Amino acid sequence: MEIYNSLETPASKEFQKLLDSQLSKTKNLAEGKIIEGKITKITEKFVFLFIEGLKSEPVIDINEFKTIGIIDKIKLGSKVSVLLERIEDKNGDVVVSASKALKIKGWDRLVEAYEKNEPITGKITSKCKGGVIVEHIDTGSLMFCPGSQISDKPLKDISHLMNEPQKFALIKLDKIRGNACVSRRQIISSNKKEDKAKIIEKYKVGDVIKGAIVKGYSSFGCFFDVNSELDVLVHLQEISYSRVNHPEEIFNIGEKHDLKVITVDKEKQQVGCSIKQLSPDPFEHISNYELNKEYKVKVVKMMDFGAFCELEPGLTTLLHSSELSWTKKNPSAKKMFKIGDEISCVITEIDKEKRRVSISHRLTTENPYSKLEKENPVGSVVEGVVNSINDYAIYVRIDNYDIDGFLHANDLTYEKNPDEELKKYKKGDKLKVKILEIKTDQQKVRVGIKQNQADPFDWFKDKKVNDTITVKVISSDNKGLIVQPEGSKIELQIKKSQIAINAADARPSRFVGGERIDAAISELNSAKRKVTLSIKLLEELQNKEAVNKFSSPLSGKNLPFSSLSDKLTKSKNKKED
Repeated sequence: MEIYNSLETPASKEFQKLLDSQLSKTKNLAEGKIIEGKITKITEKFVFLFIEGLKSEPVIDINEFKTIGIIDKIKLGSKVSVLLERIEDKNGDVVVSASKALKIKGWDRLVEAYEKNEPITGKITSKCKGGVIVEHIDTGSLMFCPGSQISDKPLKDISHLMNEPQKFALIKLDKIRGNACVSRRQIISSNKKEDKAKIIEKYKVGDVIKGAIVKGYSSFGCFFDVNSELDVLVHLQEISYSRVNHPEEIFNIGEKHDLKVITVDKEKQQVGCSIKQLSPDPFEHISNYELNKEYKVKVVKMMDFGAFCELEPGLTTLLHSSELSWTKKNPSAKKMFKIGDEISCVITEIDKEKRRVSISHRLTTENPYSKLEKENPVGSVVEGVVNSINDYAIYVRIDNYDIDGFLHANDLTYEKNPDEELKKYKKGDKLKVKILEIKTDQQKVRVGIKQNQADPFDWFKDKKVNDTITVKVISSDNKGLIVQPEGSKIELQIKKSQIAINAADARPSRFVGGERIDAAISELNSAKRKVTLSIKLLEELQNKEAVNKFSSPLSGKNLPFSSLSDKLTKSKNKKED
């Protein structure tokens, strides 16, 4: 202990010097810092490092160097950067990591590039949900690139971009989580923006662009591709002098058109063009055309709702599908015409304020409904062919008129069940029908077959209510009797309640069919073609007639017991006299 008795001795001073030297070396060593170590030994499994100031040599698994791709740089005496995680763990060992040091260094590089707004070089290594994984080439750090940021246009296949070094822009950094988000699209767009500024310098107001290609359209205009270097917009109002609801009415994708430059905005890098300004306004001489007069027009575009036609170059008008034909229910311009056809049309409207012209193709021919009404008025018999059949009617194509007459099942027969009669007809059958109704304004014609025959109901024209007729029983069921008047083909029903006065006798089963019986007419309505028969009514009428014909002071009035009462009263009076 003599060495500490005096601190001024040479030995004490030398000890103090050694202690200070050791403390200065360990002062720079702190957990979480990146430090350099010298490789002192390499085995098959481990790499040993010497770091001045540490009490023991750190050991790193050699697979860690293989993982981060620097195994080729591992040699005796070379230096390597590591992260000091623990100066001393529970076993007394020093814990360091080369991979974490590389990642932290790479993150610092990313932060620096993000703050300076500089692009970085990376390569797409794999796909993931919502995008791709990008590896930073300089540090090996992994970053995420959303699918929307891969390119400035949709890409179905990105195989040509995989593992290829390319520039990316850092668009988001999360320093707490250590996540980075990059964009390739931003780099492409910025490059194009510089190039676009140079391209726009070429164009001036008034220039004519030849052969621009229709690229796409929206509700407000049409986009054209100019020489594969610039996209320009032609606004809806600059497409045509005529009214246009949507560009697809006029253009098809891929078509070529000449354009006139009308605006150049260098700040927004936009060029506005016009098509209609390449030609004079056709409405300036619209007075050359007259209403209700026939003109030749050229079909220029087909639509589901009609066709667009030109009266003259630049003066386009819509031929609506409702004006294509008199007789077709849903006519299609695509089936009737083709682009380039010249067809006859009648001008039906000229609206100078709305700059609109309406035309009709069907007005160039006579209305077949008016012609039919003129040549074959209501009551005429015409021939036709069954064109179609549904559950309740037949449509008959009337010869020489291209008109379908409506034939309801109720107009097929007077005598039989209409639904059963309808099943007898098939498409292509030839028929003779009578015209029952023509509605020219509604383009409808109603026809009938039974009207060609004598109306069986005429058998009742000289009959009246309470008349007695003889009928033949056809059949019976729980509801009553089916009968047919003699001399008529009409089948009528006598209800069960109308078979007899006496309820016990009102049994349909009494009749087996074929019997001839009398019945009275209880209801007769010629307008509604309705007849009701009753046996019960006939009995009542016969009883009433018998009472009126054979009654006397001593006979009963209405009921059989009333006569007995009268006789007793009169006999009593005689005895008293």
